[in-house]
Order: sequence, then C-alpha cells, then structure tokens
Amino acid sequence: MAKAKSDDDAPVPTEIAKLSFEEGLAELEDIVRRLEAGDASLEESIEIYTRGAQLKRHCEAKLRAAEEKIERIVLSPDGGVASEPADLS
Repeated sequence: MAKAKSDDDAPVPTEIAKLSFEEGLAELEDIVRRLEAGDASLEESIEIYTRGAQLKRHCEAKLRAAEEKIERIVLSPDGGVASEPADLS
C-alpha cells in the first residue's frame, strides 16, 4: 500500500494562523473529544482530523516561538547581570 504524502510542509490555513495558542488548543481538544466519541461520519472524521493536524502544527509553532523568546538571566564574569537565550532542550 502506498504511503500518503505528509502535510507537515503545507501552510496552515489563514483562519487557523490567526488563532491564539489557547484558541487553537481548545479547538484541538474539542476535535479529539469528537473523534473519540465516534459520532461523526467517516467523511466528517477525516475533515476534522485534517483540521486537528493543522491545529497541532499551529500550536507547536506557537510554542517554539515562545521558547525562542525566553531568556535566562545570568551573572557575567565581571559581576554584572546579562541575559542569554535559554537552553530548553
């Protein structure tokens, strides 16, 4: 069976890109609940799964951007205070 092409490189739709992290996460949680309940038709399940994947990518991108902004405060060798990017890995 042929493997489906990944949508990881596809751009996130504009209406999703406008969402805050919290809005995207809330919608993603709703999609998970709907899929777990099994009440949607097959076609609807595929559509909401696809939207869920897009929301997941959007939320992950928002988290990465926030991590890049976080800085840690350090004491420099001369006793002064400085900041540098935090190593969150």
